[in-house]
This record gives sequence, structure tokens and C-alpha cells, in this order.
Amino acid sequence: MGIQWRDSLSIGVEAIDNQHKELLTRFDRLLNACESGQGIEELKKLMTFLEDYVHSHFNDEEALQKLHRFPGYVEHHQQHLYFIGQIKALREEVNREGVLVHNVIETNNLLLKWFLNHISRVDAELGRFLASKAA
Repeated sequence: MGIQWRDSLSIGVEAIDNQHKELLTRFDRLLNACESGQGIEELKKLMTFLEDYVHSHFNDEEALQKLHRFPGYVEHHQQHLYFIGQIKALREEVNREGVLVHNVIETNNLLLKWFLNHISRVDAELGRFLASKAA
């Protein structure tokens, strides 16, 4: 299966792009682990990573938006809060019930939607805005 970084996902800010690449790498590991029947174990690792990642990455992105007075900041911030809530709900479910196959499926769907919608559209808009300010 696998999923790979595409230049079209780049927003043109190296630090942010590198963070996105790392998230993509972790997502790819989960997809590959699912193919080999190791999805539950990989999800445990991914959950730990995501709890730290969402806070540091979103803080970095939002600081950049504030610095450059990005007009889409409020909506962007709301989407970040939504994703954090989804990760928190997943963690709470896993803590209550243990890691189950449906958690792996839900996480795959969540991350796929995040890449397709947030990074490739919303973050790309931020990239275009920053590029226009630099020109």
C-alpha cells in the first residue's frame, strides 16, 4: 500500500514541510504494519507520537500565521482544535477499551482525511499566502 510525500504537499516552509513529512512517514508505517498484521502495535507507537506532534506542530504553524497576519488563522486554528479533539477521543477510547482493530481503521481514516483535506488544501493556502508576501 504505502503513502509517500509529494512536492504538491509542500507549503514552502522547510520546518513545517519536514514536520508534515514526519507525520506522513508515521502514517506510512501504520499502513504498512496493517498489511503485515501489526497494525495494533504500530497504532500504540503512533498514538504516543501524535500526542506530542499535534501540540508542537500546530504551535509552530500558528505562530507563523500570527507573525505574518494570515487572514485564515481563526478557521485554521479551529481545524487544529478539531484534530486535537479527535486524537484525544481516540486516546480515551484506547485507554478505556485497549487497542482494537477498529481503532486502527479509524486512525487510518482520520490521517488520510487530514492529509487530503487539511495539508493539501488548508496548509497549501497558507503556503500560497506566505509566498505572496515574500514576492
